[in-house]
Amino acid sequence: MYAFFITALLGFGLYASTSGIVIAEFRRQLRTVVIAVTLGVVAKVALIFAVMFFAFREPGHLVLAVAVAQIDPLSVAAMRAKSRMSDSAKALLAAWASFDDPITVLLTVYLTSFALGGGAVGGVGSFAVNLVLNLALAGVAFMLWTLLRGRVERAEAGGRAVRYAVRAVMVVAVLGIGFVAVQHSLLLALALLGLFFRPDLGRWVDGLAQAGLVLALAAVGLVLAAEFSWVLAGVGAVLGVAAFGAQAVVAFALTVPKRWRGDRVRLALGQQNGLTAIILALLLEPTFPGAIAVVAPAVVVVNVLHAAANGAHDRVAARRPVPRPQPPEHIPRVPLNPAPAPRRASPYRVKPTP
Repeated sequence: MYAFFITALLGFGLYASTSGIVIAEFRRQLRTVVIAVTLGVVAKVALIFAVMFFAFREPGHLVLAVAVAQIDPLSVAAMRAKSRMSDSAKALLAAWASFDDPITVLLTVYLTSFALGGGAVGGVGSFAVNLVLNLALAGVAFMLWTLLRGRVERAEAGGRAVRYAVRAVMVVAVLGIGFVAVQHSLLLALALLGLFFRPDLGRWVDGLAQAGLVLALAAVGLVLAAEFSWVLAGVGAVLGVAAFGAQAVVAFALTVPKRWRGDRVRLALGQQNGLTAIILALLLEPTFPGAIAVVAPAVVVVNVLHAAANGAHDRVAARRPVPRPQPPEHIPRVPLNPAPAPRRASPYRVKPTP
C-alpha cells in the first residue's frame, strides 16, 4: 500500500507538470526539451559524480549522482503558479522535470550494472518492455481522446450542466488510466497523458499539486527519520550542493540563445528534488545500503538552496530599476512648446494714402 501511494504521488506529479505546459510553447521549444532530457541529464550526472569522486574517491557514488540528477515534477507543478518565469521557460522546466525520469531510470540500470561489475537493479530487457507498455497505454489514451475531442469541444460551448458533466467523465477517464499506470508502474504514460487529455479544472490541479507536495515532504521526513546518520548526512549535503550546481551549469549551457535572456538565472536555479529521488533511493537501497540516508539529506539541501537562491534573486530583481525607453537617435526630437515661427515680410509695399 505504501509503495502504491508513493508511486501514485509521483505519477500525479508527472501528470500535473505536463498538463500545465503551454502546448504552443512546448512545440516551439521541443528541440531544447529533447536536449535537456537526454544530453542534459547525462551532463548533470557526470558533473555531480565528478564532485563526489573528487570529495570521497568512491566509485559507487555514481548511482547516487543518478538518483538526484532529475528535477522533481511534483515540486515544479506545485510552484508553477507562483513562478515569475515566462511561458517558454515554464514549458521547458515542466517538460524537463516530467520527461527526465525515464532517462534517469535507464541510467540507473546501466550505471548500477557498471558500478557493480555486472550486477544490476532490474534488467535492460524489463526496461524495454516497460517502455513499450508505457507507449501502448499512452497510445490507447490518445485514441480515446481523438474519439471524444469533438464532443468535448461541443459540450464546452453548451450550458453549465453539460460542461460539468463532460468534465466529470474526463476526470473519471484520467483516474482510470492513472490507476492502471500506477498499478503497473507505467509513469511515462501519465506524463504523455498530460499533454493532450486535459479536463478544464481551473486551479484545482495546482491546488492538488500543492497538497501532493506536502505529502511528499512528509514521506521524505519519515524516510530521513528512519535512516538518519550524521556521516551519511554530510555525504548527502555534498551531493545536494553538487546537484544544485550541476543544474546551474547545464541550464546556462542550454539557454545561450537570446530568447532565454530573461529566464536564464531562474532556469539555472530551477533544481528541485523530492519524491522521484526518494523512490530511486528506495530502489537502490537493497544493493547500496545507505542510499536512502544519503539521498534524503541531499533532497533537503537542494530544496533549501532552491528556496534561498530564488528568494535572493527575486529580491535583487525587484530592486533593479526598470530602464526608461529612449527615442531612437535618428528621429528628431520635437520640443513640447515650440516657438512661433517669425512672420515673413510681404514682398509688396503699400503706398500710404495722401
